[in-house]
Amino acid sequence: FGFVNFEDPAVAKKAVEEMNGKELDGKTLYVGRAQKKNERMQQLRSEYEMRRKELDSKFQGVNLYVKNLDDNVDDNMLRQAFEEFGSITSAKVMRDTKTNESRGFGFVCFSSPEEATKAVTEMNSRIISQKPLYVALAQRKSDRQNQLATQR
Repeated sequence: FGFVNFEDPAVAKKAVEEMNGKELDGKTLYVGRAQKKNERMQQLRSEYEMRRKELDSKFQGVNLYVKNLDDNVDDNMLRQAFEEFGSITSAKVMRDTKTNESRGFGFVCFSSPEEATKAVTEMNSRIISQKPLYVALAQRKSDRQNQLATQR
């Protein structure tokens, strides 16, 4: 990396516009205004929050949380159990990163809220591999904690 100081801010802005994203010796350049660490951290936090909100709205009402899964249930079994209710975009059993053992819960994402709602209604308490499932619309942990706090 390197730094270039310009006397004229307009010339600096033009350099950023023209040079950012260009290739040099097979590498793509990043050219931007130098920022203090706290300024950069604030920008990154704001970009992260925007991305998170976009994803939240994208998956709102279509992503299901499924718990009380038997240890032998894998991604394919989870998908097969729910596929009668509509088009599934993903099905994932959460696993321990060290042992690869099931953590007993997972997520199923449908392509429409109607399909997801039908799956919640039909699959909640249904027995799969000798265990009754708990199925609900997935929520972020912070949202769920806020909701529980307001109920008290």
